Amino acid sequence: MDNQDDTDVVTVSRASGASSVLLVCEHASHHIPTELDDLGLNEVARYSHIAWDPGAFGVARKLSKELDATLVSSNVSRLVYDCNRPPEAKDAMPAENEAYKIPGNEALTSADRTARTETYYKPFLRTLAAQVSSRTQPVIVTIHSFTPIYNGSAREVEIGILHDADPRLADAILAQADRYNVQRNAPYGPDDGVTHTLKVHGVANGYLNVMIEIRNDLIQTEDDQSSMGMVLAAWLTKALSQIGVVECKA
Repeated sequence: MDNQDDTDVVTVSRASGASSVLLVCEHASHHIPTELDDLGLNEVARYSHIAWDPGAFGVARKLSKELDATLVSSNVSRLVYDCNRPPEAKDAMPAENEAYKIPGNEALTSADRTARTETYYKPFLRTLAAQVSSRTQPVIVTIHSFTPIYNGSAREVEIGILHDADPRLADAILAQADRYNVQRNAPYGPDDGVTHTLKVHGVANGYLNVMIEIRNDLIQTEDDQSSMGMVLAAWLTKALSQIGVVECKA
């Protein structure tokens, strides 16, 4: 796959969006390329939350429309390569996830991992970096979803507002978020290795950034996703206005 075009594995939607917000959805797809033989997984596993973030892409698309914001999304399953992880991270190509073993990832050699990185991660990295560098002061917002029950434990949090070393945007959102059980750095946080995109493209450049995690039972249908997108658009618009970003929406 050395001649693969970057657009095969990453999509840029609303490329001419006028908003300062740059949306990212690393786990938008459950697609596993044919040559990887489904990673040895059955259909249930391939469509479960271990393979992607159900509902996240629909929310991100609604946000993109509401804010007139560019959206960068991955076209491959997080099990093929998790684009929110650096190549050296074990769970960039996980051998297991929750109750599932991932046979196609269990015996990856160093060469295999390098090939996956070059084929699936590097195009995503290049594309997102290009979108970031094309803007004066981008606001990086990544959209994810999480399962209501993980390893047998129920999660009460409904929306997580996550940040790494720069809490500015997270603080502003948390100060006025309503209607849901909204928590800081939950159900994951920086210590869980989930802030890779924020660190590389936001924190390192001094740009405002935040990761939004939505419990996936709240965004099961298109209507749910649209409604959630509108809620988040209002939160972001108000938060950015308070910070002093006036180009949230053209």
